[in-house]
Amino acid sequence: MAKEKNKFERIAFVASDVPEAIEARKALIARYGEAEPTEADAIVALGGDGLMLQTLHRFINDKIPIYGMNRGSVGFLMNDYSEDNLHKKLAAAEVSRIHPLSMIATDSSGKAHKSLAINEVSLFRQRYQAAKLQVVIDGKMRLEELICDGILVATPAGSTAYNLSVHGPIVPIRAALLAVTPISPFRPRRWRGALIPNKAHVSITVLEAEKRPVSAAADHFETRDVVKVEIEQARAIEIFMMFDRNHGLEERVLTEQFRF
Repeated sequence: MAKEKNKFERIAFVASDVPEAIEARKALIARYGEAEPTEADAIVALGGDGLMLQTLHRFINDKIPIYGMNRGSVGFLMNDYSEDNLHKKLAAAEVSRIHPLSMIATDSSGKAHKSLAINEVSLFRQRYQAAKLQVVIDGKMRLEELICDGILVATPAGSTAYNLSVHGPIVPIRAALLAVTPISPFRPRRWRGALIPNKAHVSITVLEAEKRPVSAAADHFETRDVVKVEIEQARAIEIFMMFDRNHGLEERVLTEQFRF
């Protein structure tokens, strides 16, 4: 589980490959020293949201709290950058516990590909023709045929990412829900998605897979020519993200609902 407060003496630093992040890492190591990531009390990730997701995936089974500082562009998952009082900031930080999604994607050869997603699992058409998908939730048929560019299942943490861009709902971080959102639906044209319990098991079958090939992605891990994708929350895995007090992930997700 996450380290106790005031126990963040050993800090590891990881950085993206942009010059600002590399220089920040050097400056912080010179000031605070450096621990090996697997032996650290906390990992400080320097970059943007992409680097944060990579770091979360890299240490997804280590239960080490990760504190991001923005040296990238968007930085929704990051805190403001500052070299001062890092030990105090870590000790005072709010910790958000996140469960990723588990994806098992079976390709046309019958091989099963397993991966985890912190933001979302997405299915996309591979060619010019729209995909035809069948959606079953907890063993019950919900959509016999969805014709679309794709579909995604998003966690609350990922609901403000790609899910929001395709007009999916923002889900409060503590809500026990997942967002199921179509990407450019053609039939049924008026279906705009659903909110389902986070304990649900989602099974998506690709119809006419040879004629209308589909790929599946768990965050950045992609499998092509899938015929079936099964998605559920990986409840045994906990990820610990650290945020400055009063600027935690719960507050950020709530604030995002009032942006124009």
